[in-house]
Amino acid sequence: MLKNLFSKKEVNTDVVAPLTGKIIPLEQVPDQVFSQKMMGDGLAIEPTDKQVVSPIDGEIVDVFKTKHAISMKTDGGAEILVHMGLETVELDGKGFDIQVKNGQKVKKGDLLARFEIDTIATEGYKTVTPIILLNGDDFAMSNITEEQDVRAGEGILFHIEKK
Repeated sequence: MLKNLFSKKEVNTDVVAPLTGKIIPLEQVPDQVFSQKMMGDGLAIEPTDKQVVSPIDGEIVDVFKTKHAISMKTDGGAEILVHMGLETVELDGKGFDIQVKNGQKVKKGDLLARFEIDTIATEGYKTVTPIILLNGDDFAMSNITEEQDVRAGEGILFHIEKK
């Protein structure tokens, strides 16, 4: 009984693909903020499907008011950003159907949003979606996938460990 009361939260975790598509190394993303890792390290996915699912078990921290990005935190404290498309903040929500709200608990594979990749591309924006570890000072990425293609909620992108 007491053991359960004082059990530690799992700090280390696998981050699964939030989208189905092709893996792109962050350094190859055509946006300096991401390619130069100004926000943090991670990977990107060129999506082939519009479903965006949670890459972690945790909580939604912030659904950006322009609906183009969602940040979340694992139960162990690692912060992850899913940034749907590049410079898509300028669309002011057009093409994004958000299914979660701030403070909501999520599990890996839970639907976060529908990302209308055809609409985004027609508007002249890139659909490349960076998945970023925001608090890399506290957490490290390891076991980074070497896969070329991933399926939403299934493919493991990388492992996060507390430093």
